[in-house]
Amino acid sequence: MDSLIIAAARALAAGDLLGALKRVALRDDAPALALRGITMARLGDFARAKDLLRRAGRAFGPREAVARARCVVAEAEIALVSRDLSFPAKALAAARAALDAHGDALNAAHAGCLEIRRLLLIGHLDEAERMLAKLDPTPFPPALRVGHELVVAGIAMRRLRTKPAREALARAGVAARRAGIAALAAEVDITARLLTTPAARLIARGSERPLLLDDVEALMGSKALVVDACRYVVRNSSTTISLTRRPVLFSLARALGEAWPQDVSRGTLIARAFRGKHADESHRARLRVEIGRLRRALRPLADLRATPEGFVLAPRGRREVVVLAQPVEEEHAAVLAFLSDGEAWSSSALSLALGASQRTVQRALDTLAATGKVQSVGRARARRWMTPPIPGFTTTLLLPAPLPSG
Repeated sequence: MDSLIIAAARALAAGDLLGALKRVALRDDAPALALRGITMARLGDFARAKDLLRRAGRAFGPREAVARARCVVAEAEIALVSRDLSFPAKALAAARAALDAHGDALNAAHAGCLEIRRLLLIGHLDEAERMLAKLDPTPFPPALRVGHELVVAGIAMRRLRTKPAREALARAGVAARRAGIAALAAEVDITARLLTTPAARLIARGSERPLLLDDVEALMGSKALVVDACRYVVRNSSTTISLTRRPVLFSLARALGEAWPQDVSRGTLIARAFRGKHADESHRARLRVEIGRLRRALRPLADLRATPEGFVLAPRGRREVVVLAQPVEEEHAAVLAFLSDGEAWSSSALSLALGASQRTVQRALDTLAATGKVQSVGRARARRWMTPPIPGFTTTLLLPAPLPSG
């Protein structure tokens, strides 16, 4: 490796981006292309950075497997930062395996952290936890340790384990200060603020109030019967009944939970569950069928009792009944939740993260853009969507898969 490449790499490591570019800007050999790509990524020109890294990967010869794998990892990191979740996971896994096979343990671990962070964004927590358990962070340098601890904190927050999350964020803060990288310290601070931002709303006995993540964790461990409108389940501290694939039953359960200890009229239940303005005999017959199904589904936790006007939820064991709802509820709240992390998302990445079709996501984005709640930059495949963070609204901590329609 020649002296200019070494000097550019040292300037890049020291944060002198322009100094690094000055040394390799007119060169098209593989190491120079890779350094230019990384520099452009740090300057925020992700499209140019990806192009340069791809060219560098092709320019490295077949015997330079480590260099080519490092280019793939750098490109994957750019894709993650720019929320391009369509980056092939198999390519990143292959690069990690190549780095590990050639003894580049640190870059292999970095690739593993990127894989885990991608899994977190698309909601695959079990797989993310399995991968995380295989990583030993002991030899990690401070910068890589920050990424590892952020992954640990992210999983803990999504699992509603706030104490481990705080501990991981504290370790991440220490590592960020040791690394001396301002961007890493800022990312730790942004993540830590999620613990002091309302993550949900509690609806009980006709009133509601915001809950922090600590409060949600305490609620899940309490004796209350929780109708969870964040994950579409009904649960107590020991039993969980999922209604994710039964939207009508969940609508009925939520209406009964919000009204508890009072009953809910048949007309109101029909309007909530079937969206019918006028209840006719067919609606009333369908309501009887759905109430029967809900009664069977909730039998381990509660009973549904008929009243002269409608039905009332009767929890077993004299429990309180509460409803846990998202902090902001509107037709496209799930899309807004992902965009509120302040990053720029492609519609394809949102589609993957939400588990919805790209056309459905695009219609939601167009609707939100018409009301000024989101904005786009770029065109065609380079188009990205973003919005300023919504005050008092966490990003994806409590987001489930979308509730099926019908």
